[in-house]
Amino acid sequence: MERSVNESVLSIRKIVITGILAAIAILLGITRIGFIPVPNVSGSATIMHVPAILGGVLEGPIVGALIGAIFGLFSFLQASSPLFKNPLVSIFPRIWIGVVAYYSYVASRKVFGEIPALAIAGVLGTLTNTVLVLGMAVLVKLLPVEVIPSIIPQAIAELIIAAIITVVVVGGWKRITGGRGKSSV
Repeated sequence: MERSVNESVLSIRKIVITGILAAIAILLGITRIGFIPVPNVSGSATIMHVPAILGGVLEGPIVGALIGAIFGLFSFLQASSPLFKNPLVSIFPRIWIGVVAYYSYVASRKVFGEIPALAIAGVLGTLTNTVLVLGMAVLVKLLPVEVIPSIIPQAIAELIIAAIITVVVVGGWKRITGGRGKSSV
């Protein structure tokens, strides 16, 4: 059975949204707006993962994975520390941000409703980034496990910020489009 253009895995709409959100992630990195200075081993909190969450929630797991991969590649290419010069730390974890955000949104929307589901997607997408990046860094011995507690306050701030941005942006988008911006696979 052949898919129509609107049903394709990567429709024109999905490609455009992937490009726009990836460009936003890159802009956040180049301008350093996506990095919030914090006094711990990482040196900064980030909101650069939020476009991958938005892409996953709005357009599905493939778009979320693509935006996350572009964010990870940018992180790898711009790395100034050995931590992010390793693709297992900088790229691999970021691919899963939008995927987890999408599936957590779809599953929790049925149980809790739209707004809580968007917040949950923001939180779980952020946790995916944090846990996988730190986990891979510890696994490949680029970060000692003892420093992880110092990153917890930053991680909590990132969870809250991502939840709020996801609710506001996706909620606003769906209001503007009259609900046509629903996630699709």
